[in-house]
Amino acid sequence: MAEAGEFLIDGDANAATTVVLAHGAGAPMDTPFMEAFARGLGAAGLCVVRFEFPFMRARRREGNRKPPDRAPVLLDAWRSVIAALGDPGTLVIGGKSMGGRMASMVADDVGVKGVACLGYPFHPSGKPERTRTGHLESLRTPTLIVQGARDRLGKPEEVAGYALSKSIRVHWLEAGDHDFKPTKASGRTLEQNWQEGIAAVADFVRGL
Repeated sequence: MAEAGEFLIDGDANAATTVVLAHGAGAPMDTPFMEAFARGLGAAGLCVVRFEFPFMRARRREGNRKPPDRAPVLLDAWRSVIAALGDPGTLVIGGKSMGGRMASMVADDVGVKGVACLGYPFHPSGKPERTRTGHLESLRTPTLIVQGARDRLGKPEEVAGYALSKSIRVHWLEAGDHDFKPTKASGRTLEQNWQEGIAAVADFVRGL
C-alpha cells in the first residue's frame, strides 16, 4: 500500500482499470473491511485507490466525531476524485455503503466504466418504506452490488421488489450482514464472505 496525497493506493499502479473505493458513513477508509477489499483487489491485478470524504478527513484532523456531509458535498467529492484520477473510462467507482451509493449517483454523469457497491443501503435501518432506489431504476453504467443476505438495509425479499435497472447485478453473500459477517450457524466465516465478495468484484471488473 502506498500513499499519494490524500489517496491510499494498492495493487498495480499501471493496471488498465482502477477501482476507486469510498468508505461508509461511520468509519474511515482504513478499516479492516476496506483494507481487505483494497488489498484483495490489488492482489487480483487491479489498481485500487481509496479516499475519504471531507467530514472524515475533518474527524482525523480534529479528533471529534463529525456527522457525514450532506449529499451535494459527497457527490462533489466523488467528482473531484474522478477528475484527479484522469480518464473516467478507466475507472470503476464504488465502495462501502454510503460511499458506493454516492458513486452510483454520479456514475452516469461522469462516464465511468462501472460501479461496485459493497453493501448498498437500499433504505435506512428499520425504515424499509424510505427507499434509496430512485436513480437505480434508470442507471446506465454497469453496476455490481455485493450484498449480505441478511443485510438490514436491503434483504433479498425487499430487493426483489425494486424496479432496478437491467445494468445492475446483485451478488448475495450467504448469511452476511451489512459488513458481510455471517451467522455462526451458517458455517461460514467473515473471511470467506470477504473473499467471495472480492472475487465477485474482480470478475465483474474483468468482464467490463
